[in-house]
Amino acid sequence: MHALVTGGGGFLGRYIVEQLLARGDRVRSFGRGAYPELAAMGAEVVRGDISDDRAVIAACKGIDCVFHAGGQAGIGGAFADYQRTNVQGTQNILAACRIHLIPRLVYTSSPSITFAGEDQSGIDESTPPNFDWMKRNAAHYSYTKAVAEAAVLAANDNPTTLTCALRPHLIWGSRDTHLIPRLIARARSGRLRRVGPGKNLVDITYVENAAAAHVQAADALASTDSAVAGNAYYLSQGAPVNCWQWINEVLALANLQPITKSISYPMARRIGAACELAYSLLGLKREPPMTRFLAAQLARSHWFDISAARRDFGYEPKVSTAEGMRRLAAWLKTSA
Repeated sequence: MHALVTGGGGFLGRYIVEQLLARGDRVRSFGRGAYPELAAMGAEVVRGDISDDRAVIAACKGIDCVFHAGGQAGIGGAFADYQRTNVQGTQNILAACRIHLIPRLVYTSSPSITFAGEDQSGIDESTPPNFDWMKRNAAHYSYTKAVAEAAVLAANDNPTTLTCALRPHLIWGSRDTHLIPRLIARARSGRLRRVGPGKNLVDITYVENAAAAHVQAADALASTDSAVAGNAYYLSQGAPVNCWQWINEVLALANLQPITKSISYPMARRIGAACELAYSLLGLKREPPMTRFLAAQLARSHWFDISAARRDFGYEPKVSTAEGMRRLAAWLKTSA
């Protein structure tokens, strides 16, 4: 197929590009950077902003399947920025699919769209987004991803385009530019604290498994009477880990000491609220060290039932967590 990958130069997007190229597909990457490494691999690189409807429509010309992995992630910043990238950008993709009659769209969503500050233990896709909680806790990323996912799944009613959404949880692995580097940086600066008693379980997803799921879902959309069309799916390694034990294992790979200092969840929420207010009043663009949403994520369990992905498009995390950690260790040594 001829595929477009938005955010093709990003962490997940690049792995999707690589896996598509490896099996002989033609790939066009769309993003704001030049990404010469993608061009060297054989991908066509188109530069543009996802919020620019004309650029998106032009980039989608001649495409058979869109992998919409681009977006704005984070825990701070202005709501308008998330709205422009995650919601307006997705609406631009949907418009381009209609204009060019693109038959398939796979959207990268987030499990955080259903998080509401309480433990989530083995929930499935029947749990709806809690927009009220996200609004009250300034979870701009989760809120805009939920709005965008709803638009993508509703667009499956369009007879020309079949759509689905994937929700990989805590993507990690080699070449990570977000989760692992931030954990290591905070630990090195002495600013990382365990939130709560440290017994919460969370799902994690090795990046190559997440990328493979996107390719599998796209193939499933091409089948007659696809069970995938119009549905959302959780992705993970298949079994949760203790959040803080796993963080300590990651830190050990970087030759850092385990986290021993802790803070209560109520205190973390109060600090988060204070940080949000201060950063807003001062107009600071960088992410605050704590927010109410982050405090809840670090203290609560959130893991999911991935049986639907296994059943409908054959997802299986082929790279085990142990193997993923070995690959991560090797990458950390070379990137130090």
